[in-house]
Amino acid sequence: MTYTTLISATELQAQIGSGAPLMVFDCSFDLTQASAGAQQYGEAHIPGAVYADLNNHLSAKHGAPGAGGTVTAQEADKPASGGRHPLPSRERFAMWLSSVGFANHMQAVVYDRQGANYCGRLWWMLKWAGHDAVAVLDGGLQAWQAAGGAVASGEEPAHFQSNFALKPPLRRLATARDVLAALGSPAQNVIDARAGARYRGEVEPLDPVAGHIPGALNRPFTENIGSDGRFKPAATLHAEFGALLAGRDPTTVVHQCGSGVSAVPNLLAMEVAGLGPTALFAGSWSEWCSDPTRPVEKG
Repeated sequence: MTYTTLISATELQAQIGSGAPLMVFDCSFDLTQASAGAQQYGEAHIPGAVYADLNNHLSAKHGAPGAGGTVTAQEADKPASGGRHPLPSRERFAMWLSSVGFANHMQAVVYDRQGANYCGRLWWMLKWAGHDAVAVLDGGLQAWQAAGGAVASGEEPAHFQSNFALKPPLRRLATARDVLAALGSPAQNVIDARAGARYRGEVEPLDPVAGHIPGALNRPFTENIGSDGRFKPAATLHAEFGALLAGRDPTTVVHQCGSGVSAVPNLLAMEVAGLGPTALFAGSWSEWCSDPTRPVEKG
């Protein structure tokens, strides 16, 4: 059986027990302390899980902000997006997948400890690489442990090199140029996943300009998660996104946040609700506001 959106802890246990070809990725991270995720992984992770670091594995390397706030990429290959967490090229990403032994015939399961804030990035990137068999562990490591799942500590043995082959993208990557060109058109509806205060421009702790893309709707990504730490039921998500869109066509949605990471839980939630797939503006607000010619809205 192939899982393409969410997988429960008991379903993952059954998949592991059956010997099905799969690889589990721990994507735990902390934006305020870049080393915290790796430390958490070292302390406890699902046995056999590979650690996927947001900065080192799921983003292109970059330097300090350059002229106009633009992040200056320093990799030999051109990143696929701008912003504070620029996407690596699909080719560079495939090289990393191959280096950890992930192959095209495998089911991928991704998780974190932060409400799917970071593992969603790898879920989306695998779809973007043409790999559909990837699912988020609903409830993260907490749900795994609550279901009696074992945990391991320390490092895992290295995997043999594989040869992951890229296929046509299964999800659309929107660029800043795409978003600007369709601004104000009914063919595009932007959903901003940042907290309300950042969306309204009342505070901006990370980027040089406060505010949001004109016309963007606001749905903080945390609203997708219920009190039990799992994604809300599909019917609930369907109703909530329907109320937010207020008659707008769900297929026109482009998701964004601060740097393209926490927007993905909204994108995933729309798919769980039967309203996807939709597009991701991976550069997000950090790329948008780096160009002073792009319009900004507050309130």
